Amino acid sequence: MQIKNGIWAIYVVWLFNISAIAGISLGFEEWFVTKTPLNLLISSLLLFLVYPVDTTKKGLIFGLLWFGGMFAEWIGIHYGILFGTYSYGANLGVKIDGVPVLIGINWALLTYITARIAQYLNKNNILQIFIGASLMLVLDFFMEQSAPRFDFWEFQNDVVPFKNYVSWFLIALLFHGVIKWTKITGDLRFSIHLYAAQLLFFVYFYIWF
Repeated sequence: MQIKNGIWAIYVVWLFNISAIAGISLGFEEWFVTKTPLNLLISSLLLFLVYPVDTTKKGLIFGLLWFGGMFAEWIGIHYGILFGTYSYGANLGVKIDGVPVLIGINWALLTYITARIAQYLNKNNILQIFIGASLMLVLDFFMEQSAPRFDFWEFQNDVVPFKNYVSWFLIALLFHGVIKWTKITGDLRFSIHLYAAQLLFFVYFYIWF
């Protein structure tokens, strides 16, 4: 059952992200960055409660997207054929054969919230898939800029190859196709705020730091 009036969840999302921005800016980077797994776990919990992920179908699709994201990243770090040559650092928590468990969760979470935003922005089914994938690509672009600094992941020679963005977009298209096919939707307000908070965090450090 969806928890009514998810305003409290939006407050939590912004509290964590604004606190992280302020704390890192004031020189407490190590403390805040090492709490990234906690932030992602709380965001995921809020998604399950407020979005909500409250049916067997929604849970199974979330798990499928988690597995798909993990598998794509596993291929990426072991063979370099999707995103380029890169490796994960220490600040994303527990890994399975080199891939942080939270990366798969982030793929699924971002697909759910960007799909809901896309559903609001356009009623055309095909355009919804492209808009949702584009929103994910925009966020990925800014994440890539700060990832090495925060020891999330790092590309060979500190260069993010163009094929990384192409692969991100294509995989996102596939994931959004799954969402559209299964007709999954959720809370718009929460989706917008969670996406905006994550985007603000990475845009801030891209521009000013």
